[in-house]
Formats: sequence, C-alpha cells, structure tokens
Amino acid sequence: HRDLHSFPTRRSSDLVKQQADIVRVIGDYLKLRKTGAQNYTGLCPFHKEKTGSFSVNATHGYYYCFGCHEKGDVFNFVMKMESLSFPEAVRAVATKAGIPLPKREFSSPEEAREAGLRRQLIDIHEAATQYFEAQLKSPEAARAREYLTSRAVSAETIKTFRIGYAPDDFNHMRDALKPHFGEEAMRASGLFSAKDQADGSPGSMYARFRKRITFPIANEAGKIIAFTARALDPDEKNAKYLNSPESALYTKGHVLFNLDKAKSEMRKSDFAVLVEGQMDCISVYMAGIHNVVATSGTAFTETQVRLIGRFTKRVIVNFDPDTAGAAATEKSIALLTEEDFDIKVVTLEGGLDPDRFVREHGIAAYGATLRAAKRYSDYLIERARQQFPAHTAEAKVAAMNYLLPHIRRMTHPIRRNQFAEDAANKLGIDSALMRQELKQAAAQRVASVPAHRSEPLTETERILLRALVLPDSVSARVIASTRIAEHPELIADLATADLLDALAHSPAPPNPLDAAST
Repeated sequence: HRDLHSFPTRRSSDLVKQQADIVRVIGDYLKLRKTGAQNYTGLCPFHKEKTGSFSVNATHGYYYCFGCHEKGDVFNFVMKMESLSFPEAVRAVATKAGIPLPKREFSSPEEAREAGLRRQLIDIHEAATQYFEAQLKSPEAARAREYLTSRAVSAETIKTFRIGYAPDDFNHMRDALKPHFGEEAMRASGLFSAKDQADGSPGSMYARFRKRITFPIANEAGKIIAFTARALDPDEKNAKYLNSPESALYTKGHVLFNLDKAKSEMRKSDFAVLVEGQMDCISVYMAGIHNVVATSGTAFTETQVRLIGRFTKRVIVNFDPDTAGAAATEKSIALLTEEDFDIKVVTLEGGLDPDRFVREHGIAAYGATLRAAKRYSDYLIERARQQFPAHTAEAKVAAMNYLLPHIRRMTHPIRRNQFAEDAANKLGIDSALMRQELKQAAAQRVASVPAHRSEPLTETERILLRALVLPDSVSARVIASTRIAEHPELIADLATADLLDALAHSPAPPNPLDAAST
C-alpha cells in the first residue's frame, strides 16, 4: 500500500503552491483567455454561465468568480473539481507540476485510514485490471478471445484499452487480492458482492463479475475507477452488461469513457465525437479518430456536458438510430444547447452503430459522415416531420410544439428566429398566421402554441385579422394596428388577442391572402 502513511507537510504544500503555475493547472480543466498582464478569464466551472466571469491571477496565485463568488488558490480549485481532500490535492498539483514531495507520518491512525482508503481503492482497481488482463490469456478465456476476434478487436486494442476477462469463479479473484488489500477496501471497491448474514453482519465476499469480458473505466487522469463487463452468455438472469456500483471513486454520471485519452485531441481539433457504447468508442478511436468519448450507455448528464466543455464547445452526436438512441440524442441536444454548444448530429446509413459502421465501411467513410454531419436544428426538424407526417393543421401544430422546447433553449434571439423560419419552411407551414405564432413563440421562448380552434372566428376578429395582414402602407392596417396599440383593452376578451397583438406590433406577414383565409 504505497504512500498510505505519507502526508505533505505545511512547508512542502507552500513549496508546491509557490512552484506550481496556477494558470497551467486550471488551464487543464477549462479554456482560459489572457485579458491582462497577469489575468486570465474563462467560463466558471462551478455555475452555469454564458460569458466568462471566472478570473485567474497568475502573480498572486488565486482565482475568483464574479458570478458565483467562488474563490481560492490552486489547491482549493483541484479539491473542488476532483472532490479531493487537501492532502490529495497537494499531491495532485505536485504531480501535475513535477514537484517531488517530502513525507511524514500521519498524526493518527484514523487520519491515515480515511486518507488512505481512496488510495487503496485506486490500487485495488489497478490490481483488478491486471488480474483481468492476465485471465484473458488463460485457457478458460478462449471463447472470450474468439468473441473479441469476431468483433475485429485486435491485440493492440486489447492492450490500449486494457480489456480483460473475469473467470466463471466466485472466489479466485478474491483469494488473489486478499493478501494485498484490507477487507474494508475490498468491500468498498464494488468488485465484490456479499449477502448479509441472519444477524445483519456482512457475509463472505464473492466476485461481482463472472464469465464476462471486462472494460476498465478510467478517470480523467487515466486511473481505473470502475468496470463495465459484458456477459459471454447473456440471458434473463445474466444482463448483457454489468457495471460497477457507484463508490467513493465512481459516480456514473460524472465520468466519460475515454476522456483521459481523448481530451488532448478534443482541445487540439476543437470538437468531440460523442457516442453511446464503449465498443463504439473503442472502434472509432483505434481506427484513428482520437477525439471520441462515450456515455457508456447511461443517461447523459449536465456534469458530463461540463466535462466536455472544458476542452471544446463543439460536439458531433452519433448515437444509435433506434428509438432509444433517438431519445438519447434529443436529450443530449437539450443539455448541450443549454450550455451554448455548437452541435451537429450524425445518423449512420442502414441503422448501423459506429462500431459496426467502421468495421463494415472503414474509417474513411466514417470520417466523411462526420464532415457531412447535420446541424442539430435540421436533425430535429426532420424528426418532427417523421413523427407528425400528416399535412393537417393539427399535425403542424404538434410538430411546432415538438420543436419549441428545443428552440426556447437557444440563447441567441437571431438563432431562435432562424430555427423557427427553417422549421416553418420544411414543415410546409404556409399559413402566415401559423408562421407568426411560431416566430412569436420562438422570440418569447415559450414552450408551445395552442391547437387551432375549430369554432368560427367572431366578425370582429375576422375584420381585424384581414386588416392586420394587409401591407403596411394600407390605411386599414394602419388604423387597426394604431387602435390596438392605443387601446389594448378593446381586444382583451377575444380568443385571438395574443395573435392580434403580435400582428399589430410586427411588420405585415408576406402571405396575406393565405393568412386572411385561415
């Protein structure tokens, strides 16, 4: 258990603080822009914001956010970003800066135990990874190797991603690790299961992963913190995929598979490819596209959005084209839009996932699909057309209401208006009144428009609507719009009051005959 009883002294932490470049350390987590002789700014990682209010001062070695008022030194920043204790943060900064640390003993066994458990969990996951790697070479793993070969997984890929095999044995892994790790760390690791005894005490541990191909999940620093394991014989009792439970190291919505390998290329190329499964990610990465990360089949989260945002604000989403994949694509678009990302979407031919597409068509064809990725607005409009294909007014309203929640998330009014214009054109919304409703809803960021009434308009509504869709120079329109502007109470009780008000305060719509007949 290396370093379990070592602790940075006050003097050594001061030394690290003096020698570490806070701009370089924080720059590994988010994009910083120089705004003065010693000042740098960026988007604050601790709260949502569209314009950078997070400031770093290189000379004094501190950061401050003018939005949420978070502040501190390089250790405070790393502690918050990685959920570390102060000693762990000092070590992390020292490692990043290449500064050797002197050591001393902990002041108490309890202090050593608490600080050491996380280190033990890192060590036990590394040991488990080596164990699984060795087992993949064993005679029992012949079927696992055959499966990997059938999926075109090469020896180089196995080595790069440290793919392994968990044998069909309850006790072997436990007995192999037991001489090297304490029971507390083994139980806390999530690598083992146990049934409680009748008296409530924990029972004997046994291997959680059995007869499965193992895929290690690393944190951003490349340390193994969890596993996904695929069953060789999936059935009703054996789920196809089994993941590590959440632990002191691992929270599933806080990790992106392959981020440790992809982050430098994401920053360099200024975009990321987001896929669902580990095999999708592995195939794309090994074929030569290195800025690819995966959600690992779990729901995409705000934390993962912020992880990507530290390296780029441009994302190409390539999830499976099935119903579940389409729903996941829509959710990811929603989360990314709220953080003001530039988003494109790829849907692969023939309903293929990225892994199979790369194997069948090659990386050149996959690269071409990425270059031809659709704007996310075009993808959503096409989805609306597929889901509401009828040409009735009701279907068009339903399509509009499907799109409006996505439009309202857009932060820029001009982009919202452009999205609404594109939607009206591609959905075949010819009615100027309906177009006006859509544009008004987009401008005001409302979530839906009401279904159009089947009952007839009143004579007053008909007269006002016919006048308000005439050209701006016609006196009837001038009189109607002026009276509504001066006396809004005249239309307050009419069902079309909102529409009349919008028309009165906007330029005349381009298609008056069609609008007047609606």
